[in-house]
Amino acid sequence: MGGAVSAGEDNDELIDNLKEAQYIRSDLVEQAFRAIDRADYYLEEFRDSAYKDLAWRHGNIHLSAPCIYSEVMEALDLQPGLSFLNLGSGTGYLSTMVGLILGPFGVNHGVELHQDVIEYAYQKLEFFIKTSDSFDRFEFCEPCFVIGNCLEIAPESGQYDRVYCGAGVQREQEDYMKNLLKVGGILVLPLEEKLTKITRTGYNSWETKKIIAVSFAPLVLPKHRDNSKPKAVPLPTMFEVRTLQDLARISIRLTLKKTVAGPGPLPRRRLAHSGERFRRRRVQHRGSTLLSNRYVFMSRLIPGPMDNNNNRSGTDTEEEQEDEEVEEEGNCRVLGDPEEQEEEERREGGALLHEAPVNLLRERILGLPLPELLKMYLLHYREK
Repeated sequence: MGGAVSAGEDNDELIDNLKEAQYIRSDLVEQAFRAIDRADYYLEEFRDSAYKDLAWRHGNIHLSAPCIYSEVMEALDLQPGLSFLNLGSGTGYLSTMVGLILGPFGVNHGVELHQDVIEYAYQKLEFFIKTSDSFDRFEFCEPCFVIGNCLEIAPESGQYDRVYCGAGVQREQEDYMKNLLKVGGILVLPLEEKLTKITRTGYNSWETKKIIAVSFAPLVLPKHRDNSKPKAVPLPTMFEVRTLQDLARISIRLTLKKTVAGPGPLPRRRLAHSGERFRRRRVQHRGSTLLSNRYVFMSRLIPGPMDNNNNRSGTDTEEEQEDEEVEEEGNCRVLGDPEEQEEEERREGGALLHEAPVNLLRERILGLPLPELLKMYLLHYREK
């Protein structure tokens, strides 16, 4: 299922297309989608397909189409502090986006059938926490994944505010799913080829809304040997008491965020094109002797190596250099006002480019008069 919107060149363009097609309708959902690059959840050799509105599967690893995740996120009506259960949590892409909205006092659990997929999800989660600038713009509810069949959850497990099932549910399994919800909670699931939103309005009352037609692989039924007792899947503790250290870190980070940036949408960063073949061309050393004739040669035209004065190394005569300049004149651009030229460069790239925003929270923490170990703790020992 997918293909409802056109492919993008990068994550931001994909989100633009989802917004234009009205799959993303709220600011919270938009911020979560922009914060996490979908391509980071692909295997490296398949990243070129990440910004297409299509599902992707490789072995047990699976991602639904972006338009499906958009509808799911909107239907769940997520708010800070809620509890969330992801049945068939897969790569953790959806759970990580949900965690950005739930905040530090939410609950974020996932059940996954395959051990290799859980390992893959934790690798991607660790990569996000250690390297993504987006991590510092949110107080994150880190997901916790357990292995097992989601149709065998232990009866004593608690109920959740929000539940999503990422596999096709049959009518006879509907009541089981409903019982995972608290009163007032929302369940989103593919039910008989329709993505469906079910709201629990009372102990025995429900409201059901069909969203869009979908095609999901069905839930895998539990397999038991004859006379064997089914093994119940224990979910993590619903409400774990945080340490005083964690509470202090959350409070300090929230205070610093308010002083350095304040609330606001995630900055949008667009690159002209993704991939090696579309690298942005940059003009360097504007004051060098290469500019003496008011021409700037693009980097692909400048033979190397260059010496420290940006002159060509070798023994070319002045006449030979002049001949080469005349020959290459058609591939050069006259230098005008630097600001105008920069704007022209951006237009040529196919999109208005935005430089990566400075991580103000990180800069503020590093500038505090605190021991280095404490600074690293406040930064979650992140690598970037």
